[in-house]
Amino acid sequence: MTDLLPEAFLREAVDLLVRLVEAAGAIVIFVGAAVAFVRFLVVTVRRRGHDDFVAVRLFLGRFLALGLEFQLAGDVLRTAIAPSFPQIGQLAAIAAIRTALNFFLNREIEREGRTVRDSRPDRPAGPEGDSGRVPPKA
Repeated sequence: MTDLLPEAFLREAVDLLVRLVEAAGAIVIFVGAAVAFVRFLVVTVRRRGHDDFVAVRLFLGRFLALGLEFQLAGDVLRTAIAPSFPQIGQLAAIAAIRTALNFFLNREIEREGRTVRDSRPDRPAGPEGDSGRVPPKA
């Protein structure tokens, strides 16, 4: 019986998808870095406080985390068609490194986000302030 989709065709199709997903990740990171740089310049010119710099870092961190997710997706796709043991080992190493980076980045984003929210006078401290919503004014 002939193959419905030859392996060579699948490899080419997956290779194209990998390039698209990795390009999307690179674009996400670039856009986030460019916008964060502009925000950084605005904060620097206006000589704002530490919380504004932290907000810029958090903004960039979110883009980096999303970009890393796209890059990991590309790595998973790359090994989707008949992976060899070295490819599986390489994917495991890359996935572990990127997952660890993402974990620590998300942890820092969460910690710094709480710090910024708690330092704002218009939000109450405690669990209500952690939701990110501004309480209605009486």
